[in-house]
This record gives sequence, C-alpha cells and structure tokens, in this order.
Amino acid sequence: MRDLALCLFVFILAKHVSSVPTKEQFQSCLSTISRNPNNLTKHTSDSRLYTASLKTSSPSSNFLNLNFTSLKPILTLKPKSESEIKKAILCSKKLGVQVRTLSGGHDYEGLSYLSLTPFIIIDLVNLRTITINLTEETAWIQSGATLGELYYKIAKTSKVHAFAAGICPSVGVGGHISGGGFGTIMRKHGLASDNVVDARLMDVNGRILDRRTMGEDLFWALRGGGAASFGVVLSWKVKLARVPEKVTCFISQHPMGASMNKLVHRWQSIGAELDQNLFIRVIIDNSVEGGQRRVKTTFQALFLGGVDKLIPLMNQKFPEIGLRAQDCSEMSWIESIMFFNWKSGQPLETMLNRDLRYEDLYFKAKSDFVQKPVPENVFEEVTKRFLEKETPLMILEPLGGKISEVSESESPYPHRRGNIYNIQYMVKWRVNTVEEMNRHVTWMIMLYDYMTPYVSSSPRGAYLNYRDLDLGNNTGSKTSFEDARVWGEKYYRGNFKKLGLVKGKIDPTNFFRNEQSIPPLL
Repeated sequence: MRDLALCLFVFILAKHVSSVPTKEQFQSCLSTISRNPNNLTKHTSDSRLYTASLKTSSPSSNFLNLNFTSLKPILTLKPKSESEIKKAILCSKKLGVQVRTLSGGHDYEGLSYLSLTPFIIIDLVNLRTITINLTEETAWIQSGATLGELYYKIAKTSKVHAFAAGICPSVGVGGHISGGGFGTIMRKHGLASDNVVDARLMDVNGRILDRRTMGEDLFWALRGGGAASFGVVLSWKVKLARVPEKVTCFISQHPMGASMNKLVHRWQSIGAELDQNLFIRVIIDNSVEGGQRRVKTTFQALFLGGVDKLIPLMNQKFPEIGLRAQDCSEMSWIESIMFFNWKSGQPLETMLNRDLRYEDLYFKAKSDFVQKPVPENVFEEVTKRFLEKETPLMILEPLGGKISEVSESESPYPHRRGNIYNIQYMVKWRVNTVEEMNRHVTWMIMLYDYMTPYVSSSPRGAYLNYRDLDLGNNTGSKTSFEDARVWGEKYYRGNFKKLGLVKGKIDPTNFFRNEQSIPPLL
C-alpha cells in the first residue's frame, strides 16, 4: 500500500515539475510591484528555519514520510511590512502557487511549511510587535509574535495581568489563537480564541479587513476555525485577564500501580468540576530507573490564589492526593509558565527563546475528548502499553469552568459542555527511518484504537491545534465539502458547515488551502 502511495506521489510530483515557477520568476514578479524585492528574504537550501522545522515536524503518513527536503518552498519570504505580504499573495495567485503562513513552528503535521504542490512560505517572524493598553486591559499582537514574547511583555507591563493561552513560550500566537488555544487559566478565563475582540486579516485580494469590515461571520470563523483557511491574519486584539500577584503551583508524582490508577480515576470525576481558579492536569509518561522502564503519573497544578486557600480546597475536593503546604510554591503568574515548562529559577528572558529544535525528536500525536470517566482498568492497560515504548506521553487537560459556559456554536471550537477533559497522545523517536516511523506510528494507532469505546463519538472529537492528518485530508482545490466532513466534523462538529459557507464568501476559489483547510461551500 505504501509503495502504491509512493508511486502516486512521484507521478504527481513529476507532473508538476515542468510547471513549477522558479525563484527567479517569483522574484521577477515581486520586482514588477516592488522597487526593492530583496526585502523579502528568499529561501536557501541551508535555511536554519526550514531545517529546524523539518526536524521537529510530525511525520504524517499522509505526507508519505518522505525526506521533505525534496519539497522545499520556492521561496521563504520574511516580510517586514504588511504591504510586502500583499505583494507575495498577488504574485502567488499570478504564478499559481500555494501560500503557507508560518507564525511560530509548533505545527504538528507541518502544514505551515510543507506541501505536496508548489508553494511559498510567508514567515511572519519580522512582524511581532505587541502593544498593551492597560486602561482597556487589551493587547494588539502581530501574528509573528510567540506566546513567550507576549507573556514577557505583559509581565514587564503589569504584575496583575495575563493572557489565557498555552504554556509553551515558543508557540506562535497566530496559529495558537486561531485553533482555540488551551492554557492553565482557561477554566477561569476561557480559551485564547474566546478572548479575541478584534483582528486584522489580509484576504485573497490583498485587502486588509478588521472586525467591522470583515463582518461577524468571518470574525467568528477566525476564532477557532483555523485562520489559514481564510487569509493571513496580521494581528489580533485580545482581552487580558486579571490574575493575583501571587499564584500557587505544585507537582505531585506517583508510580503507576493500583493506587495510582485510583488517583487518576478520581481526578476524572472532579477535574472539570473544581473551583475555576484551580487547574490540575495529568501527565502519564515513562522513565528508566535502575535500568528498568517505569511508568509514572504527574499531577501538575496552578491555583489563582495563595497556598492558604489552596490547601483547604484540596483537602475538601481531592484529599486522596495528600497535598501539603510544603509541596506548594507561591510565585507570579509569569513564573508559573516557567514552572509548567520545568524551567523554574531561570531568567524571564528564557521566554524570548524562539528556538524550534526539541532534542531532534520526531513525533506523532493524536487527540481525544472524554465525556465520562474512563474505567479504572483502562489505565492499567495504558501502563502495559507504555512499557513497550521509550518515549510515550499522554496529557489529560481538564475542561469545564468558563469553557463550558460558552455555547457550542458561539465559536468554531465546539468541545464545550459535556466534555470533562482532553487527551493528547504522543510518541517520539530520534532516528526517522521508514521502519522506525512505521513502528512508532503503528503503536500510536493501536493505542488510539484501544481508546475508542471510552471517548467522545458520533463524531469522535479531535482538537485542531493537535492537527492529525490520519483523520483524513483535503489535497486540493477540487476536494468536495462532503469529502472533507470526515475530518471537519471531528474538529468542528456542527460548526463545519458554517465554516464552509464563510470560506465560500471570502475565498471562493480556495486559494488559501492546505491538506486540512476548510473547503468553500458555495
């Protein structure tokens, strides 16, 4: 089957070779509408960005796991102004190539920097200005900024403000917000996308639209529907959240076993029902101790308040974990981000590191949503399966709180009331041969299949920011809306049709597309 797919890919690639525009042709086009096209940095074969992105990309089977250096972009453009983005879009339309927009690099399937058809990358790294207005308690953020840069700017401006988004500093703001955006204060303040109050989008014709001029339907679609399907979001205006000057964090680790399974089972029943100020996630992984592989579970928590209030709350709601005051640490909100990244004690400037490389690991990830507690014996089986792998990982993130207060149709992100937590599955490896990839991905698929009876269904839910091409893909402009339902309704449930209608209005020719973009519904 893989040989057949490889032959098909080679046939498609050969068909396109003669018609692929060259770098020179693209730059010639740029020069016709720009006096200084060299401001748009061209791609070179030793581009650090591209090489690093390849090393950390998920090797999706739908990309055939080939050496992606054979699928390099015609150019990687690093515009320094919005007008340069417009020129890049217009030339891409003229020459018939796709546009992939890169704002950070945490792209699980590489759709922002890989393609099976001729493409350019618009890397927004030079457009990352952040302007904070404490009077309004808002911030305008250019899409090329990272979460770390945003958090650092907020921390330097105010001790009592934060933004409800993820914990990994090098995640790009653009992609994170447009896919939803989980974070440690989401149970109190909602998803990142729930806190967007305005946006500036460049459409297929190079027009810049804000919330007023784009209309509420398109503004709705950008907040959780994957903005890359609709244009290039230049910047976001977001609401800042108020947080205490001191928050409390703790980590509680336990070896897997009968008592540990009971703790995880208990957490399932209460994680989404706890005080909205309290976020406790569960991490299941393994490590080698004394030459033996052991599975462990870690409870990692943030409480928006002091330890004096946390201990009574835990004693009342989750006494089984046995939390003590000496197990907790009070810190600022910005320090809690460092804490969740296992970087406590490092200078805040660590948040500004945009490095995309993570120990040169390859990985495959999948996701699920859980609507009722999984039977206790399931975690016994998970433990057995984890003992078979070097670097497996499951992260269970509690939902509920503010997330459940928003209706399923209020934004494209639909996994709200009735969902108690999200699961992220991941497996990693270092040497990316076909055999190694097949071995690890097969293991992942078997674990995912095993979990089928215990997670959401009809459709089985998936989280857009944990992109998964195994769910099915849209490979071109002719893919029908009905064909795309196979993955679209997993990400968006009943909101998928509305997303298609919005796409049909803003981009009817499907210029902005990738392997899982929204097809236009006309």
